[in-house]
Amino acid sequence: MPAPVILVSADVRPMQGYDWHAAPHTYLQAVIERADGVPLILPAFGSRMNLDAALDRVDGVLVTGSRSNVHPSLYGAEASEKHEPFDPDRDATTLPLIRRALERGIPLLCICRGLQELNVALGGTLAGEIQEEEGRMDHRAPETELQEIRFAIRHPVLVREGGCLGRIVDAGSIDVNSLHRQAIGRLADRLQVEASAEDGTIEAVSVRDAPGFTLGVQWHPEYWARTDGPSARIFGAFGDAARAYGAARSAAAGREAAE
Repeated sequence: MPAPVILVSADVRPMQGYDWHAAPHTYLQAVIERADGVPLILPAFGSRMNLDAALDRVDGVLVTGSRSNVHPSLYGAEASEKHEPFDPDRDATTLPLIRRALERGIPLLCICRGLQELNVALGGTLAGEIQEEEGRMDHRAPETELQEIRFAIRHPVLVREGGCLGRIVDAGSIDVNSLHRQAIGRLADRLQVEASAEDGTIEAVSVRDAPGFTLGVQWHPEYWARTDGPSARIFGAFGDAARAYGAARSAAAGREAAE
């Protein structure tokens, strides 16, 4: 089958006098090497983007992590400095992108901020500074600029038996990294928990009524996709779903052309 084309969300980053629309190298590399796909970065122009025109041409959507947070006004909370930094252009792009991809049955993989965006897009809320809550572990990254230490695999998550993630990793527990201070607060009604940390933090979700592959994870499988089995299998399953979607899309287009 042809390599699937994967639409990748972008952050807006001011650098060198420009606003750059960018995605981290590790996500793009994982799409190429473990999903066997072709990544295309979607600029974060919000309502100025014709999302359906973009989705017509791709086989999957990857919503990446980021150091920015979803703006609290989008889930009914009051914004404060502790919620920062924000990326409103990304919010204005990814939330409708997620909803539209779900409506169309396009395979969707949401990572870290992407998981939180998935929950907000479907009506859920987020909890901030969860390390301050009684009984919660500290899910934040170590304070270092060394990426291998920041992204080090740190704790286990318990995987729901027979669920979407469980079928992918074929295990009741896997070890993951952890780089977040926010997490899902109220779970959106359409979401189903696929994995949780030992402190109860929701670590992975799927969409109950999604017509296509949809998975959100709070950790960062893209960073270790080259060497970690569960991380590689997540991207492999996403790539397989995108290839199947692309094949079905091509077949439907061929039938239309023949009629």
